Amino acid sequence: MTTTQESADVNGSSRHSSQEIADVLRERIRVGELKPGDRLPTQAELAEEFGVERGTVRQALRALQEDGLLSNVSKGSPPRIAAPAPVHGEPQPAMVGLASRLRDAFAVPRVRIDAVCLTAETLMLGLSEPLRLIHEGRVRPDSIDVRVLMPSRDINLAFPVSVGSHGTATAPAGAGPAPAGSDDDPVHQRWLQMRNAQAQVLRHNLQAVRATHGITVQVRFRALPFTPPVKMYLLNGEEALMGYYTPERREEEWGSLTLEMYDALGSQALLFSFLRRTGHRDAAFVAETEKWFDALWETITSDLTLS
Repeated sequence: MTTTQESADVNGSSRHSSQEIADVLRERIRVGELKPGDRLPTQAELAEEFGVERGTVRQALRALQEDGLLSNVSKGSPPRIAAPAPVHGEPQPAMVGLASRLRDAFAVPRVRIDAVCLTAETLMLGLSEPLRLIHEGRVRPDSIDVRVLMPSRDINLAFPVSVGSHGTATAPAGAGPAPAGSDDDPVHQRWLQMRNAQAQVLRHNLQAVRATHGITVQVRFRALPFTPPVKMYLLNGEEALMGYYTPERREEEWGSLTLEMYDALGSQALLFSFLRRTGHRDAAFVAETEKWFDALWETITSDLTLS
């Protein structure tokens, strides 16, 4: 192995921790001294170079492996430098970014999709492409399991909310606009109709592939006791997609009414992708998102009725 100035500096210093060794190797990978496909020196060579025990070297290599920087890790030979993980590119608007991810997610035998959202609009539209591929016979998963968390109809939503009723939910009867979330609040009723209609279409479209293709399909909904500030999608436990709901003031025609409201257009939210295989950081984010979703599903949420 060629001795660089860096190696000489390392050998001339005191004993190093596994973290310091991992940082030195990361830097060699970053600057191209170690390239994808190159083998690392043996554990014995690294232990001699850094003046440490082999156990310390193994801890450093384990950290690099968790970061996705090593491949072919085995006891029989030194690992190789991994090729860069595939990148999905820049964040995309939800209506664009989710559809392509869902298409890829349907390539596995057991499809699992979890979603947290204000309504099911983006998910409903995003599923149209993979469902079309099923009907065309181009993909055929064995099972599809979809869980969706949306706000309860019985809470006062943070948004959408009428501009006139914002901050006046406790006003006396007859003193102003209907309290937010009440049956007389047209903004709340418009959201509720959208939530129910889109979820019903989502459930119908998924159940159709069970009837026509014999695929095991399960579609479940539960109600959140709060307004989610973000929309979140978990795909097969391998990718988490997150986008922020950004409230803005806008007008919307609804029947004979012009509704002035604070609302968030989830279809325009930028989705940020976290892939389990990308490295330790993203893998931890996906794992924690799964734990968060499961905890909500099993504890503080309630049955959701689409009516």
